[in-house]
Amino acid sequence: MTYFTSVFGLELSGFLGLCLALAGLMTTFALGAATWRLLKGPTVADRVVALDLISMILVAFLVLFTMASGVGPYMDAAIVLSLVAFLGTVAFARFLERSYGEDE
Repeated sequence: MTYFTSVFGLELSGFLGLCLALAGLMTTFALGAATWRLLKGPTVADRVVALDLISMILVAFLVLFTMASGVGPYMDAAIVLSLVAFLGTVAFARFLERSYGEDE
């Protein structure tokens, strides 16, 4: 039986282990690209979108870790993080609406 070590350091076997390891690797690359956009974004809106993307990638990491470890409360943390990130995005959109609404 073949064992794959996921990015979390857990021993996983079979097809599920391979899928979780590849998903962890892909989300790591996505996190790097989003961090690059956060640091080099030409506008504030680009940086806010990148920050929202980073929070969703962290939610994906939590879901992958929950699947790999079998510890359920990490899924609760993923749900809370996604709700907080959504509220941050809505707050920024309202800020943009008010700041551009005053110019008209």
